[in-house]
Amino acid sequence: MKVLIAGGAGYIGSTIASACADAGIVPVILDSLVTGRCEFAAGREFYEGDIADGPLIDRIFTEHPNIAAVVHCAALIVVPDSVDDPVGYYQANVTKSLEFVAHLLRNRCERMVFSSSASIYRANDDLTVDEDSAIDPQSPYARTKAVCEAMFADIAATQPIRVLSLRYFNPIGADPKMRTGLQLRRPSHALGKMILAQEEDVPFAVTGTDYPTRDGSGIRDYIHVWDLAGAHVSALTRFDAVLSGRSTSTVINLGTGTGTTVRELLEAFNSVTESPILFVDAEPRPGDVVGAYTRSDRASQFLDWQPQYSIAEGIGHSLQWAKLRDEVLAG
Repeated sequence: MKVLIAGGAGYIGSTIASACADAGIVPVILDSLVTGRCEFAAGREFYEGDIADGPLIDRIFTEHPNIAAVVHCAALIVVPDSVDDPVGYYQANVTKSLEFVAHLLRNRCERMVFSSSASIYRANDDLTVDEDSAIDPQSPYARTKAVCEAMFADIAATQPIRVLSLRYFNPIGADPKMRTGLQLRRPSHALGKMILAQEEDVPFAVTGTDYPTRDGSGIRDYIHVWDLAGAHVSALTRFDAVLSGRSTSTVINLGTGTGTTVRELLEAFNSVTESPILFVDAEPRPGDVVGAYTRSDRASQFLDWQPQYSIAEGIGHSLQWAKLRDEVLAG
């Protein structure tokens, strides 16, 4: 099987590409390198360009007519940035995705796995969600994902393409073989900021301390990026079975089913590292929400998938990657 991975030179996309290659699936990478890194596409079929570039998409399918499916994980993802620049986020994540799916239809691509987000949910009182929970995105970023899901479902209802949307919770870690990891030196998510605080010998800021959680800090479902990548392999190999019968689109949560607060993540971080960090309480950032974790077993049921890595292992792999990142990305 050969698959096109849009955004395949980014953190998650490149890890999916490695998992595919390890499973005998040939990845073809498309990335604009706005946030992705060409080093992550080394040794693979790589096209630098935009998902909205119709002639480029046509060229890819002409040169790889046996592409069986597309994984669409090309997007801007930083919540505070989306608050500051909603126009840019809607253009990058929605407008270009609409153009992309039109190019896929023209090239008779019938299968798409879409990287969606659990940030689109309104959490229940117990802060859990499943695929039937209410959709109530609280940031422009999250709304772009909700809009894309609805848009793709409408298109799949009458056009010759089927869409499987995977709603990610909170990826951590790196490829255990250290081929890829988080490429940004100044990441926006909690674990990345903990590593940065350790590198700079400053306290970590717990942003938001009055949430209705057991310790007041936000809660997340932290999933190892390699587990996330493995779920994509299962989604690709089981795509037709998952979307059998009359179904043209569906959604599946990808999380561990365990909620971890920011303070608990910090405690886990300090238990793993040889250089524990201090913390300070701070106000929530623009677009921050209390968070949620999945209670769904749909991924197990349809993808025969279960997460394998613990939070401690995800932290360990992130720390290991942080020491290698500048060497790997020297170019």
